[in-house]
Amino acid sequence: MSNSMTTIVPGDIPHKDLHQILLSGVAPRPIALVSTISKNGICNVSPYSFYNSFASKPPIIAIGPAISAATGKIKDTYTNIIETGECTVNAVTFSMTEQISLASCEYESTIDEFVKCGLHKQDSILIKAPRVLESPFQMECVFIETKELGRDIGGNGNIMLLEVKKIHISNDVIVNGNIDPVKLDLIARMGYDFYCRADAMSIYQVHKPKWNGIGFDALPEDVLISEVLCASDLAILAGVKEIPHISDEYKAKALEILSNSDETNQEINLGLIFDSTSIVLRHNAIKRLLKMGFVHEAWSLIKR
Repeated sequence: MSNSMTTIVPGDIPHKDLHQILLSGVAPRPIALVSTISKNGICNVSPYSFYNSFASKPPIIAIGPAISAATGKIKDTYTNIIETGECTVNAVTFSMTEQISLASCEYESTIDEFVKCGLHKQDSILIKAPRVLESPFQMECVFIETKELGRDIGGNGNIMLLEVKKIHISNDVIVNGNIDPVKLDLIARMGYDFYCRADAMSIYQVHKPKWNGIGFDALPEDVLISEVLCASDLAILAGVKEIPHISDEYKAKALEILSNSDETNQEINLGLIFDSTSIVLRHNAIKRLLKMGFVHEAWSLIKR
């Protein structure tokens, strides 16, 4: 990646441009589909991507309904939560994308936005505000407090803290007692008109070390300056608890794995991997082993 950078001072560009730059760089952001009911009994449902979870005991989430920069209008969601002290927050799936985009329109407060966007209401248990039937993950929340963040009317934000009182999860997305992220099929917000989808092609696992890893500074020099191994490869090697004691058994296992790998060039004499003159060959083998999850076997190929 180039070291060339564009530097922006917030006050030097129009607010609408700064807003989209922030949304593009602070991304992807989860989407809260917030359902409220006014003191006059009118339902409102609106998406917010200034949203996240901040505590679990008690469970606290926050949304950030900003005052409209275009109209200076306070969001109905904000007004309803302040007046009634409650709301539901619902996860947004890929199949709901176009409907929540429609729900983001600034309808008059006398309009039931469920009707406008075609989403369906589901009765809550503890509060009056309805849940969103189409959402597989729904939370009934009560209002705690709000913090105003802006200096000027129009575009300024608020942080509204909400305590989750009940959580409802569709059994269709639960596998072996856990929420399956692929079945959940959530979307997230990017900048401008862009969204992203957490589908099977984009979800992956990273197993955090259960200990303090040895770190990059403990890696051998030839590994650190490798033209084959990338920073992610080095981080995996540096995540071990201590530099492994490698036996002939690990070396034999490494050769066995590589010899059975479709990615290994079968014309290469695997014995050359341990030859000190075959650094590129050895580092490519290490990279393949790390890709398959064989960390100790990869370490068996590293010159000490």
